Amino acid sequence: MVAASTLVRAARKSLGLTQSALADRTDVDQASVSRFERGRDAEFSTVARLLGGAGHRLYSAPTRRDDAATIGGEIRGYLRVGDKHSALRAFIQLSDNLVAEHGLVRGVLGLAEPESTGDLAWDAALAALVDLRLSEDGLPTPSWVDDPKRILREPRTLDIDPADPIPGLSDVPAPFAKRGVLLWGDTLASV
Repeated sequence: MVAASTLVRAARKSLGLTQSALADRTDVDQASVSRFERGRDAEFSTVARLLGGAGHRLYSAPTRRDDAATIGGEIRGYLRVGDKHSALRAFIQLSDNLVAEHGLVRGVLGLAEPESTGDLAWDAALAALVDLRLSEDGLPTPSWVDDPKRILREPRTLDIDPADPIPGLSDVPAPFAKRGVLLWGDTLASV
């Protein structure tokens, strides 16, 4: 389940608002917005007001699985400490989460835009994965998956293991190839 702080931060950033601008729109002081975005608890009414100030509404879906924004944050944390293997496991877990759900719930898991992982290839891979799994269920994809900053100029791998062979474009799922991420299709198979 995505943390409310992640939802508010993603909603704010989707409009290009600063914390101060969101505070002005919602009658919540900027320091409180900042504390909340760092994970401090807030009442439902405050979360709804902050999301509303960014032009969003709060809905819930019956699932225990983490969404793309939450797992994107995990991947960012792993990459910061140089643990690409754990980042890949989290990425595969997101794939499993999306496959396990159907319809609206699957769509909800891909809806909130993950913050940048700090690595363009991983950012593009997250967009490609959400595109792939939502398209498999005939669901529309959120606009963030086609953001130009989630498309690599030069195709590359996720650089997990330098000894891994590099797949050709014909071996890469179409949404990954479209974004320049060279990832073997069987990488997404749950282990």
